[in-house]
Amino acid sequence: MANLTKLEFVALDISGKNYLSCVLDAEIHLDAMGVGDTIKEKNKASDQENVKAMIFMRHHLDEALKIEYLTIKDSLVLWKNLKERYDYRKMVFLPKARH
Repeated sequence: MANLTKLEFVALDISGKNYLSCVLDAEIHLDAMGVGDTIKEKNKASDQENVKAMIFMRHHLDEALKIEYLTIKDSLVLWKNLKERYDYRKMVFLPKARH
């Protein structure tokens, strides 16, 4: 069943084609929600803040990605896994965009 709630921005596609814009949007929204520290190393975020960030992040993932990362319950771990999977796109597409 399709997700019927309104997204703040387009969900991260499984291909990662919109990874760069999603990362920026997610960071901005998490900061605005007061839970931006949950995706930073050595954070002191509470369990409630972590859950709030996880709900937000999972809400903005493609359905296939949600299933793939189903067992992850920590927002920092999810953030790192997505970064590891798609961050190479910065090296490929960012120089082209700047040129």
